Amino acid sequence: MTRSAPVQGTSFDCFGTLIDVDRTANPAPRIARELSARGVSVPQDWNEAYRTPQVDAARYEEVPLPIHVRAVLENRSVDVPSPQSSTVQDAVLAAFDATVQTRSGAVSTVEATAKHGPVGILSNCSVPGLVERSLAKSALDSEQFDVVVTSVDCGWRKPDPRAFEAITAHLDVPLSALVHIGDDPETDGGASKTGATAVLVNEVPLTDVPDFITQDGGDC
Repeated sequence: MTRSAPVQGTSFDCFGTLIDVDRTANPAPRIARELSARGVSVPQDWNEAYRTPQVDAARYEEVPLPIHVRAVLENRSVDVPSPQSSTVQDAVLAAFDATVQTRSGAVSTVEATAKHGPVGILSNCSVPGLVERSLAKSALDSEQFDVVVTSVDCGWRKPDPRAFEAITAHLDVPLSALVHIGDDPETDGGASKTGATAVLVNEVPLTDVPDFITQDGGDC
């Protein structure tokens, strides 16, 4: 990989890079349980309806999961709490609450990286508050991060350039001076197409990232 400019800022993917969580391939039953626990009726065909897109969205545009869930319920004529109520959002967040494991080397890497410029999180996540809750349950110090940007916040999922533009705007660095560290070649690797530098943890271990950050530009 190459860098065309000195590093001025760093962003990390969250899940699979800094922390691991227990995930389910089908969250629909969990969401249904949390809705029911809050007094919201769940339609008989919930599982099928949940898998059906409810909101038109452009490629890589993020649809907040609570909006999707609300649309499913409304399309099934379920009496849903008003949008001003947090009932649906709370149910969705609770459904994804899981055990968090901090990945080996994550704490020391973030601490070391923070000494060389602003550091942020850039995560694809459609559940409001989930990244923040997961970080709080990890061994990572949230004070080390200057900003947390999620796709549900900025409206776009990696690898869309607008996701990387959002994190650089918050870190106040140009794309050419951003290093983004992640685990997914398709999403995190998309940073390289914006002029930033993408570092994949299966190629550069987390513990080697601080040395990479301090190297001069060029082949790495």
